[in-house]
Amino acid sequence: MKLLELIDRWNTGEGRPYKGSLIDWSAYNRDNHDIGCMCAQGQVLHFVGGWSPERLHNSNQNDADTETAKLLNISRAHAVLLRRVNDNADGAPAIVLENPGSVLGDEWSKLLDFWWHLDTMTAKHWDAVGEVAWSSVEWDVASHAARVAGGDFAWETTQAASAAARVASASGRTTVGDFASTPLVITWNAAGASREIQGLKILSKNRTPFFFLPAFGFASLDDIPARPVNYGVQP
Repeated sequence: MKLLELIDRWNTGEGRPYKGSLIDWSAYNRDNHDIGCMCAQGQVLHFVGGWSPERLHNSNQNDADTETAKLLNISRAHAVLLRRVNDNADGAPAIVLENPGSVLGDEWSKLLDFWWHLDTMTAKHWDAVGEVAWSSVEWDVASHAARVAGGDFAWETTQAASAAARVASASGRTTVGDFASTPLVITWNAAGASREIQGLKILSKNRTPFFFLPAFGFASLDDIPARPVNYGVQP
């Protein structure tokens, strides 16, 4: 099954993804022709990536996030967002890929640029991010701005950025699946910067300067490098 056909099926009753894990193993064993036993990521990994149902059942989520990102040519954070919206929101998750602005807000394009950048950062860059400590004041300001801009999906955006940073910053330093040594300040700085991008309109209105984004070397959204022109699912 082609990727675009698969995504189209998510918007119908047939093929609506499962919620909660890559595959509902019990449902698969009852009817292995019903693709609705797999979540959105599970369907991509199975039909596009060639993963067997057994591999879906036995794989860890970090590997699934990373491979889904590769198959869809999106950032790891975007792949996590697909998973979280699939599991935690009503309706089909196709909106995350087809109309990300409806989930991420007005600054969705710059946010996708930033998330792509996270996947390209070196250990040296992550070390610098880890040296920037924040207080509840900075976090609350960014959180309020993001909630206004992102609405119901603001928390999903935060979790996507945090999870992606956790894996990316640990790359090459820890064993696969072991991210205990990743400082929380790194993951939450990535989440905070994402919230600032998402809440730009509110921050600008209140003349509030960025706190988290400069930790990544960006004084403004214009400084964030653009994601590749072939980013995402191509028609």
